[in-house]
Amino acid sequence: MDKIDKIEPDEIRIKDLILNLKSSVNYIKNKWLVLLLFSLIGLLAGVFYSIFEKPTYNAVSTFVLEESGHSSGLGLAQYSNIASIAGIDIPGGSEKGLFQGDNILELYRSRRMIEKTLLTPVQINGQKQLLIDRYIQAKNLRGTWKENDHADNINFNGNPKKFSRLQDSIIRDIIKYFNKHILYVTKPDKKLSIISVEIQFKDEIFAQLFNQALVQNVNDFYIQTQTRKTFQNVQVLQHQADSVRNILNSSIGKVAASTDANPNPNPILHSLQVPFQKKQIDVQANTAIYGEIVKNLEIEKISLRQETPLIQLIDEPILPLEDDKPGFIKAALYGLFAGFIFGGFYILIARLCIYIKNI
Repeated sequence: MDKIDKIEPDEIRIKDLILNLKSSVNYIKNKWLVLLLFSLIGLLAGVFYSIFEKPTYNAVSTFVLEESGHSSGLGLAQYSNIASIAGIDIPGGSEKGLFQGDNILELYRSRRMIEKTLLTPVQINGQKQLLIDRYIQAKNLRGTWKENDHADNINFNGNPKKFSRLQDSIIRDIIKYFNKHILYVTKPDKKLSIISVEIQFKDEIFAQLFNQALVQNVNDFYIQTQTRKTFQNVQVLQHQADSVRNILNSSIGKVAASTDANPNPNPILHSLQVPFQKKQIDVQANTAIYGEIVKNLEIEKISLRQETPLIQLIDEPILPLEDDKPGFIKAALYGLFAGFIFGGFYILIARLCIYIKNI
């Protein structure tokens, strides 16, 4: 008897639940006109959405990033003693570690890169235009500024370092909006070095051009930073090599001029040979110096090539871009289903309100 008493309340609850569900379903069936009305409203809403809503285009670039390995430094270790004569540090010319891990993802989201890209001039329909002006036009921001701040005539030409407080404020707000709603930088697989850069925007042309410009600006900055020290060493050595080469050419010319001035010197008069011998020593010294500098220059060029990271573009945005707008039939079906669900909820809530009112 005790077991039966314990089971009976649970059975009663289950039966009540089933009865309530059946009652609710029958009630909804009796209100089929209301359900049909909501379904038709949802259907029409889906149709109007498909017709009038502007699609959001997705511009996606993917590329693989392969940084220079540590083995490259081992390959140049044999030249370190030679290079040290010119004060060159091999290896270690690059800024290794600056963009390890996910740091390069943050570089894409940085104000410096987004601002530089926004201020990039592009050709659209044969006319030169800044990307930020295209963005302002697509978002109709000048109309908003005219009503609120009277700043509809503001432009972003000229040196960004000389921008006014208002210009900097506008760019800051645009960058914040980009990082929240437009720009998405991810690594699809954490184990791989593949990076995906996606722009979601209602202007197809802007989405494509901004994506391409941003990827180009960031990758150029990345490579320049990674190889900055070594590149500077190459420039210094190249300048030294050119200078010594000019001096060497001048010394060779002076030797030839000295020989022409005294083609048959008297071997008894050794003092006549002193100017020629001095110039000959200058030629030999400059030749040795030039040879060492050229050797170091070539070593540093090898180091620069090995330290330059490989950035291989896999995919880039090509028109027409994909968009997230559903087709006419799909939008209509989505609207119909949503209207049916909302109609059912409306009927049940109305029934509940009537029940509570009658208590």
